[in-house]
Amino acid sequence: MTTSMSNSPTPASELDKSWLLLKYTFGLVPIVAGLDKFTNLLTDWSHYLSPQVVELLPFSASAFMMIVGVIEIVAGILVLVKTEIGAYIVSAWLVCIALTLIVSMNYVDVAVRDIVMAIGAFTLARLTRLRVTKP
Repeated sequence: MTTSMSNSPTPASELDKSWLLLKYTFGLVPIVAGLDKFTNLLTDWSHYLSPQVVELLPFSASAFMMIVGVIEIVAGILVLVKTEIGAYIVSAWLVCIALTLIVSMNYVDVAVRDIVMAIGAFTLARLTRLRVTKP
């Protein structure tokens, strides 16, 4: 039994598949999470706000989360259309969320997950630059 090397995926094609997976993940997940800020089907997002933050808000926690939702939707769309800058924005956004959770000592497990996701979004941004500038 012989196998043809021409049917084997190239490293470049495998990198492209991985890049696309990251692009659609970090594009669509923020959009879905942002939309859910208006419906709370996945969770009641206002529970993630520390009581100190809620006290400082000039409006309700749910109104604040809707603003957050709009930001997340825009960030997700940016990843899909301007991948490098969008991925850097999503990465920074996730770090900010994680720091907020760590400072309030609430949902530290979610903060750790968000840091890991931020690293993934940062990696997508870096891969995008390499992909755009390759010879």
